[in-house]
Amino acid sequence: MWIMHADLSNGRDSKGGRGMSFEVIIAGVGGQGTILLSNIIGEACVIEGRSIRGAETHGMAQRGGSIECQVRIDQEYGCHIAPGNADLMISFDLVETARFAHYMKQDGIVVTNSEYTLPTSVFMQNLPDPGPEFLLSAFNTQKVFSVNARTLAEQAGTVLTQNVVLLGAASRFIPLNESSLREAISRRVPEQSKEMNLSAFDIGRKFAAQ
Repeated sequence: MWIMHADLSNGRDSKGGRGMSFEVIIAGVGGQGTILLSNIIGEACVIEGRSIRGAETHGMAQRGGSIECQVRIDQEYGCHIAPGNADLMISFDLVETARFAHYMKQDGIVVTNSEYTLPTSVFMQNLPDPGPEFLLSAFNTQKVFSVNARTLAEQAGTVLTQNVVLLGAASRFIPLNESSLREAISRRVPEQSKEMNLSAFDIGRKFAAQ
């Protein structure tokens, strides 16, 4: 659980006024940069003087284990998002997209990586690969944007920027300025990888505009 405090005198909410929070679920597995992404969004909120609350659920945080971050922009009370209330999901893995589908509003937006890793239990029990169509079948009314984050990240210089590619694609739906998100990336990633991450953000954002 974490809270970032900021000067709220200039607080605004793109959905129509103060007091209406924008709820984001970030889902992935250990090692994909899920928590870094939530920290970047939090930093952008601080840059804009916005209130933000957040929480992380990652068990033993082992590499490959399920991780979920909840980010509440313009929220002053409470760190957790109730099921059925998330405006946006950013997911690094289709299996995790399906796992956290119950958090989404009926008119929510899902930005997900098109790749997925089968859980160990599927191999151990010799179960069939569910396939992308089945994994996305829970989303009947939500808008789903599937992104080949690996391919786009390679264009930026390294597959390690897949998380920032997805942030770029999702940034068109987040009520934060593009400049604030870019500044937050610059503050939160190592200096030697800053330009690659900014490039990944731009590539993802351009992809979402197509």
